[in-house]
Amino acid sequence: MKVQLAIQKRRSYRGLEPIVIADNMIKELATAASLAPSCYNNQPWKFIFVRSKEQLKKMKAVMNKGNEWTFSASCIIAVMSKKELDCVIKDREYYLFDTGLGVGQLLLKATELGLVTHVIAGYSPDKTKEILNVPEEWNVIALIALGKKSKKKKIIGDESRPERLALQYVYSIDEYSKKLNKKVKH
Repeated sequence: MKVQLAIQKRRSYRGLEPIVIADNMIKELATAASLAPSCYNNQPWKFIFVRSKEQLKKMKAVMNKGNEWTFSASCIIAVMSKKELDCVIKDREYYLFDTGLGVGQLLLKATELGLVTHVIAGYSPDKTKEILNVPEEWNVIALIALGKKSKKKKIIGDESRPERLALQYVYSIDEYSKKLNKKVKH
Protein backbone atom coordinates (compact mmCIF):
# COMPACT_ATOMS: atom_id res chain seq x y z
CA MET A 1 0.00 0.00 0.00
CA LYS A 2 1.34 3.42 -0.90
CA VAL A 3 1.81 5.84 2.00
CA GLN A 4 -0.73 8.32 0.57
CA LEU A 5 -3.38 5.58 0.43
CA ALA A 6 -2.64 4.54 4.04
CA ILE A 7 -2.96 8.20 5.10
CA GLN A 8 -6.31 8.50 3.33
CA LYS A 9 -7.65 5.15 4.62
CA ARG A 10 -6.57 5.58 8.26
CA ARG A 11 -9.60 6.23 10.43
CA SER A 12 -10.32 6.11 14.14
CA TYR A 13 -13.32 3.79 14.09
CA ARG A 14 -15.00 2.80 17.35
CA GLY A 15 -17.08 -0.08 16.02
CA LEU A 16 -14.64 -2.98 16.37
CA GLU A 17 -14.89 -6.75 16.11
CA PRO A 18 -12.43 -9.34 17.41
CA ILE A 19 -9.35 -10.34 15.46
CA VAL A 20 -6.33 -12.36 16.52
CA ILE A 21 -3.37 -10.04 17.06
CA ALA A 22 -0.49 -12.36 16.22
CA ASP A 23 3.13 -11.94 17.30
CA ASN A 24 4.18 -11.08 13.74
CA MET A 25 1.61 -8.24 13.61
CA ILE A 26 2.98 -6.78 16.83
CA LYS A 27 6.51 -7.08 15.49
CA GLU A 28 5.53 -5.26 12.27
CA LEU A 29 3.81 -2.46 14.20
CA ALA A 30 6.75 -2.07 16.59
CA THR A 31 9.21 -2.10 13.67
CA ALA A 32 7.28 0.66 11.88
CA ALA A 33 7.36 2.78 15.04
CA SER A 34 11.05 2.08 15.62
CA LEU A 35 11.95 3.46 12.20
CA ALA A 36 10.54 6.91 12.99
CA PRO A 37 12.96 9.84 13.23
CA SER A 38 13.90 11.15 16.67
CA CYS A 39 16.29 13.69 18.13
CA TYR A 40 19.82 12.23 17.82
CA ASN A 41 18.13 8.87 17.06
CA ASN A 42 17.24 8.50 20.76
CA GLN A 43 14.07 6.50 19.99
CA PRO A 44 12.33 7.39 23.28
CA TRP A 45 9.11 5.43 22.62
CA LYS A 46 8.08 2.28 24.44
CA PHE A 47 4.94 0.21 23.81
CA ILE A 48 3.07 -2.43 25.78
CA PHE A 49 0.75 -4.51 23.59
CA VAL A 50 -2.06 -5.77 25.82
CA ARG A 51 -3.85 -8.65 24.11
CA SER A 52 -4.61 -11.42 26.63
CA LYS A 53 -8.28 -11.65 27.62
CA GLU A 54 -7.33 -11.34 31.29
CA GLN A 55 -5.32 -8.15 30.84
CA LEU A 56 -7.87 -6.62 28.42
CA LYS A 57 -10.56 -7.23 31.03
CA LYS A 58 -8.45 -5.42 33.64
CA MET A 59 -7.85 -2.53 31.21
CA LYS A 60 -11.60 -1.77 31.19
CA ALA A 61 -11.06 -0.15 34.60
CA VAL A 62 -8.72 2.50 33.15
CA MET A 63 -11.19 3.87 30.59
CA ASN A 64 -13.22 7.03 31.21
CA LYS A 65 -16.99 6.95 30.87
CA GLY A 66 -17.85 7.14 27.19
CA ASN A 67 -14.96 4.90 26.13
CA GLU A 68 -16.83 1.63 26.69
CA TRP A 69 -16.49 1.00 22.95
CA THR A 70 -12.81 0.15 23.66
CA PHE A 71 -13.97 -3.03 25.43
CA SER A 72 -14.29 -4.73 22.02
CA ALA A 73 -10.69 -3.91 21.01
CA SER A 74 -8.52 -6.96 20.35
CA CYS A 75 -5.49 -5.16 21.74
CA ILE A 76 -4.78 -2.01 23.71
CA ILE A 77 -1.37 -0.46 23.13
CA ALA A 78 0.07 1.61 25.97
CA VAL A 79 2.40 4.30 24.62
CA MET A 80 5.10 5.39 27.06
CA SER A 81 8.20 7.49 27.31
CA LYS A 82 10.05 9.75 29.70
CA LYS A 83 11.86 13.02 29.29
CA GLU A 84 15.26 11.53 30.17
CA LEU A 85 15.20 9.27 27.10
CA ASP A 86 15.34 12.11 24.61
CA CYS A 87 16.77 15.54 23.92
CA VAL A 88 16.11 18.42 26.25
CA ILE A 89 17.47 21.55 24.61
CA LYS A 90 16.99 24.60 26.81
CA ASP A 91 13.27 24.40 27.64
CA ARG A 92 12.33 22.15 24.71
CA GLU A 93 11.54 18.54 25.63
CA TYR A 94 11.44 16.37 22.52
CA TYR A 95 10.23 13.04 23.94
CA LEU A 96 6.52 13.74 23.38
CA PHE A 97 7.05 14.91 19.81
CA ASP A 98 9.37 12.06 18.92
CA THR A 99 7.08 9.47 20.50
CA GLY A 100 4.22 10.95 18.46
CA LEU A 101 6.25 10.39 15.30
CA GLY A 102 6.66 6.73 16.22
CA VAL A 103 2.94 6.41 16.95
CA GLY A 104 2.09 8.00 13.58
CA GLN A 105 4.11 5.37 11.76
CA LEU A 106 2.56 2.59 13.85
CA LEU A 107 -0.93 3.85 12.93
CA LEU A 108 -0.13 3.88 9.22
CA LYS A 109 1.37 0.38 9.39
CA ALA A 110 -1.77 -0.87 11.14
CA THR A 111 -3.85 0.62 8.32
CA GLU A 112 -1.67 -1.14 5.77
CA LEU A 113 -2.26 -4.43 7.66
CA GLY A 114 -6.04 -3.91 7.45
CA LEU A 115 -6.33 -3.05 11.14
CA VAL A 116 -8.09 -0.16 12.83
CA THR A 117 -6.42 2.03 15.45
CA HIS A 118 -7.99 4.65 17.67
CA VAL A 119 -5.83 6.77 19.95
CA ILE A 120 -7.50 7.22 23.34
CA ALA A 121 -7.05 10.25 25.58
CA GLY A 122 -9.83 9.38 28.05
CA TYR A 123 -8.15 6.99 30.46
CA SER A 124 -6.39 6.94 33.82
CA PRO A 125 -2.59 6.90 33.47
CA ASP A 126 -2.23 5.89 37.13
CA LYS A 127 -4.56 2.88 36.81
CA THR A 128 -2.81 1.94 33.57
CA LYS A 129 0.57 1.96 35.32
CA GLU A 130 -0.82 -0.15 38.15
CA ILE A 131 -2.38 -2.81 35.90
CA LEU A 132 0.62 -3.00 33.54
CA ASN A 133 3.29 -2.74 36.27
CA VAL A 134 4.77 0.41 34.74
CA PRO A 135 7.29 2.18 37.01
CA GLU A 136 6.17 5.55 38.37
CA GLU A 137 8.77 7.60 36.46
CA TRP A 138 7.29 6.64 33.07
CA ASN A 139 4.76 8.85 31.31
CA VAL A 140 1.86 6.88 29.80
CA ILE A 141 1.22 9.28 26.93
CA ALA A 142 -1.72 7.55 25.25
CA LEU A 143 -3.53 4.29 24.75
CA ILE A 144 -4.37 2.93 21.32
CA ALA A 145 -7.31 0.60 20.69
CA LEU A 146 -6.46 -1.92 17.98
CA GLY A 147 -8.81 -4.24 16.16
CA LYS A 148 -10.79 -4.85 13.00
CA LYS A 149 -13.57 -2.58 11.75
CA SER A 150 -16.92 -4.15 12.49
CA LYS A 151 -19.30 -4.70 9.62
CA LYS A 152 -22.15 -5.24 12.10
CA LYS A 153 -21.71 -2.56 14.78
CA LYS A 154 -22.88 0.83 13.56
CA ILE A 155 -21.59 3.62 15.79
CA ILE A 156 -22.61 7.21 15.20
CA GLY A 157 -19.69 9.13 13.78
CA ASP A 158 -18.01 6.11 12.20
CA GLU A 159 -19.85 6.34 8.87
CA SER A 160 -17.90 9.30 7.48
CA ARG A 161 -14.58 10.98 8.10
CA PRO A 162 -14.87 13.95 10.44
CA GLU A 163 -14.50 17.29 8.69
CA ARG A 164 -10.91 18.50 8.43
CA LEU A 165 -9.81 22.11 8.73
CA ALA A 166 -9.39 23.88 5.41
CA LEU A 167 -5.70 24.09 4.55
CA GLN A 168 -5.75 27.88 4.90
CA TYR A 169 -6.17 27.25 8.65
CA VAL A 170 -3.40 24.64 8.77
CA TYR A 171 -0.39 26.39 7.31
CA SER A 172 1.01 29.73 6.19
CA ILE A 173 4.07 30.69 4.19
CA ASP A 174 6.88 33.01 5.25
CA GLU A 175 5.15 34.38 8.37
CA TYR A 176 2.46 33.71 10.94
CA SER A 177 -1.14 34.14 9.84
CA LYS A 178 -4.01 34.81 12.25
CA LYS A 179 -5.93 32.13 10.39
CA LEU A 180 -3.73 29.61 12.23
CA ASN A 181 -5.68 30.49 15.41
CA LYS A 182 -8.75 28.58 14.17
CA LYS A 183 -9.64 25.60 16.32
CA VAL A 184 -11.66 22.52 15.43
CA LYS A 185 -15.13 22.59 16.97
CA HIS A 186 -16.10 19.35 18.73
